Amino acid sequence: MAVTEQKIYIDEDVGKDDSSASGTEAAPYKTLLHAMLQHAPSTEGIKYLVRKSLTGAVEEGNEAARLEWKPPSASAMKKMTKQYEGAQKKAAKAQELAIREKAEAEKRQAVLEEAKKVVITENPSLPKPVRIRLDVTDPAIIKLRAPESDEPGTRVRVLGRVHRLRSQKDVIFITLSDGYGFLQCILMGDLVKTYDAMTLTLETSIAIHGEMRAVPPKQHAPNNRELHADFFTVIGRAAGDKEAITNRVSADSDPQTLYNNRHLVLRGETSSAVMKVRAATLRAFRRTFEETKMLEVTPPSMVQTQVEGGSTLFSFDYYGEAAYLTQSSQLYLETCLASLGDVFCICPSFRAEKSLTRRHLSEYTHIEAELDFITFDDLLEHLEEVISRVIGYLLEDEQIAQYVKELNPDFKVPQRPFKRMRYSDAIDWLKEHDIPNEEGQPHQFGDDIAEAAERKMTDIINQPIFLTHFPAEIKAFYMKKDPQDPRVTESVDVLMPGVGEIVGGSCRIDDWDELIAAYKREEMDPSPYYWYTDQRKYGTSPHGGYGLGLERFLAWICGRYTVRECCLYPRFTGRCTP
Repeated sequence: MAVTEQKIYIDEDVGKDDSSASGTEAAPYKTLLHAMLQHAPSTEGIKYLVRKSLTGAVEEGNEAARLEWKPPSASAMKKMTKQYEGAQKKAAKAQELAIREKAEAEKRQAVLEEAKKVVITENPSLPKPVRIRLDVTDPAIIKLRAPESDEPGTRVRVLGRVHRLRSQKDVIFITLSDGYGFLQCILMGDLVKTYDAMTLTLETSIAIHGEMRAVPPKQHAPNNRELHADFFTVIGRAAGDKEAITNRVSADSDPQTLYNNRHLVLRGETSSAVMKVRAATLRAFRRTFEETKMLEVTPPSMVQTQVEGGSTLFSFDYYGEAAYLTQSSQLYLETCLASLGDVFCICPSFRAEKSLTRRHLSEYTHIEAELDFITFDDLLEHLEEVISRVIGYLLEDEQIAQYVKELNPDFKVPQRPFKRMRYSDAIDWLKEHDIPNEEGQPHQFGDDIAEAAERKMTDIINQPIFLTHFPAEIKAFYMKKDPQDPRVTESVDVLMPGVGEIVGGSCRIDDWDELIAAYKREEMDPSPYYWYTDQRKYGTSPHGGYGLGLERFLAWICGRYTVRECCLYPRFTGRCTP
């Protein structure tokens, strides 16, 4: 009996490799491989007919061939048959895996259903637990049961989130975190048989009761202690599977993913350590300023004057008037000197600088100070004292010192006195070391030393540098000229290895006529600055100050590659979320 021939059509242009295609001339497939997968190539009576794409036909110089249905060549059939066999094997493996996964899922579901029947209750005969934070180690509050001892340890109640999780057959190890510290907790017995224990996920918030014990010899845990749980409850479940935090963010995620999920990145040990060093640094600066009799003030962030040049101002409509986000609080600090003495502020500053370097932010924390009746040498000595004291206070705190050591093992306390280098000497140094300017030419007096050259110089010298006496033409209008060399200003940038500039400061013009001339030179209208200029009219005085970028300071201390790691939610060109 003759076998009826079945024709299967493949059109490389208009065919479809989906459910809308049936292999008929009216509804052809797109590829031969897909056709084979739908109709086994060895099936008797199957005949494949292919209509080439118009592009291919044109390339062969035979557009008419586009209209013809032709059997595939022997070589094409051989190639497709090989691909078909590979696809079949892959599909078979996938099906086998799916069957196995389904069986395992059903088995796990059955186990979980049984686990729901396991109910744990707190033993009323046990001592009432003492609520503690995870950083509490005081022996007067927490007694640890020693290994091999029958004398019980303190029974405690701790609350936190699952930071690390390791499950074994009859025991679950949990590292709990509460933002203050870490604690290893051990679940055994019926506790591991519960539904909550079997479905625990990272970042789930939980309450655990149990006995505090010393870690056995040759074993390790945070603070060399662990909690042996006798009761626990889940407070807030964290997402698992595809939405698990380890799938949302990981160490090798691309930077944009990490910035988009900064709220989750902050839960990591590195980011949280940087934030804790940041908080300690702010405390250390305030402590230092208070000890040196400086008063904290809070200048406005919305202004109608510029400090560092109009090109980097963020502008907005202020009740129908033009206004800006402040670039610096310096001018306002100067107005406080007469009545408040030396002052400082810790406030945000904003720079609309379209720079994507690793040390630039559009919003940063600015630590600024102004000092009255000082010389330029006084200013340099003050800066050296402040920086040294702050580092000292940070490292005298054992926990902060440990964070710094973990974040930046190579950090070294800078030796005093810090290196002094005039701008003109830096230009000579850059020439001697063949470090060109931005145009690729040898540096010349008057060049604004670019970030890359400055950082290279700092890294080679590898110690803090007070770079002083910049040309007046490349510095802000308010900087006082050096009486010994009117070409330059009494100005300073503090440079640190790995980061570059972290401080910019100067003595300020204290003469009325000189300040008016500076406005004119910079083509600035002095009228909006009347309140600033008046300081030279009502009892002027020699004074100076500086601004320190907190994030750059932290990048140096903590050994971070970019200042973006040193603020809670970085704001830079193109990013204002989350």
